[in-house]
Amino acid sequence: MARPSTEPIGSTAPTGSTALTGSTEATDPARVRRRWSHAATAALGMVVCLATAPAGHAAESARGAAAGAARPGLAPAASWTSRDAAAYWTSERMAAAAPGRDDTPGGSASASGTAAAAPAAEPAKPAAPAAQVPNTAQHFDGVPSVGVLFSVDGDARTHHCTASVVHSPHRNLILTAGHCNPGTHAAFVPQYRSGATTQPYGVWAIEESFAYDDRGTTGDKADLDFAFATVAPAEDGRSLEEVTGGNLLTPTPGYTNDVTVIGYPNVRNDPADRAVRCDARTARLTGTRELRMDCGGFYGGTSGSPWLTDLDDETGTGRVIGVIGGLNGGGPKGPHNDRTSYSPYFGGKILSLYSRAVRS
Repeated sequence: MARPSTEPIGSTAPTGSTALTGSTEATDPARVRRRWSHAATAALGMVVCLATAPAGHAAESARGAAAGAARPGLAPAASWTSRDAAAYWTSERMAAAAPGRDDTPGGSASASGTAAAAPAAEPAKPAAPAAQVPNTAQHFDGVPSVGVLFSVDGDARTHHCTASVVHSPHRNLILTAGHCNPGTHAAFVPQYRSGATTQPYGVWAIEESFAYDDRGTTGDKADLDFAFATVAPAEDGRSLEEVTGGNLLTPTPGYTNDVTVIGYPNVRNDPADRAVRCDARTARLTGTRELRMDCGGFYGGTSGSPWLTDLDDETGTGRVIGVIGGLNGGGPKGPHNDRTSYSPYFGGKILSLYSRAVRS
C-alpha cells in the first residue's frame, strides 16, 4: 500500500509541514450523530464495550461485540453541559460504578450484557511465558491529554474506555476506539484520578460522536475501529484543548514505530485504578493492515488508548498514530491477552472522518 504523508493534521502543524484536513477517497464516512440525553436515570452504569478473556484486554467488556451498523442516535440533549457532567459525575458516582462482570471466554456481551457469539478472527497465538514478555506497562500519574470515558447505559460499569484530546480548529475533539459506544450522561475525564474529590482537569460533557457505520472488530471492518467525539466547553467558556493541550493526529508513518501507549485499565483487572504507560516498538500484525505492539498490563478499559510518537513529557502531548482497537477490539483472544495490543492503521479513512468531525 502507498505510504501516506506523516504530517500531522491541524493548524499547528510544525513549520514547513503541510497540514492535512481530509481525504480524497470516494467513500465518505457516515456521520454518526449522538447527543446524550440528560433525562433522569435511575440506574447508574457504564456502557459495555468489548468482551475480554480472563484478565481482560482492550475494552471494559464484550470484546468483539461492536456492531457493524451505527448505533441508533440518542435523544438530543441541548441542556447537557460540562457543568451538568461535573455535577452528575461526582467522586461518589464514579466510585459507585461497579466493576465489570466476569468476562465470557469465547464469546462477547452486547451493550445490555447479553451474551453473543464471538466473531470469526485469526486464531490467537499461544501466550508467551512471562519471562519472554519484553515490557510491562507501569503505573504513573497520567497526562492531561489522555483520560477516561464515563457514561450510563444498562448495567453499572466502571470507566469503560480510554480517549485522548486531538488538536482541532474548535479545540474540542477527542479520539477513541470505534467500538467504545457511549450511552447517556457521557463524559470525558482528562488525567482521571481515582477517588479524587475534584478531578484535576475537570469533567467534560460529550456532545456528538463520529464513526463509520460499517466499523467492526473482524475483517476489513476492524480497520475502521476508531471514532471522534466533540465535548462541550467548560462553564467559564474555555475549550478542552485550552485546558489540557492536544495531540496532533498524524497518518501512521509505517509499521515500525517507537511509541508511548497510555491507557486506563478498569478497576476489575487493575485495582490501582491508575493510568499506565509503556514504551514499545510496533510491527505489522500478520495477515492484516493493522499494527501490533507487545507490552503487558493493557487490560480491559484501555480500548482507545493513544499510540504516541514524539511525546513531550513537559506538555504531555505528542503525535497520535494509532489507538488500541481493531481486530477483536484491540488484541488476541485467550489468556495473557493484555500483553499484545493492536491498532488500526491511520490513513485516508481516519483523515476523512476527522474532516467531518471538525466541520460539525
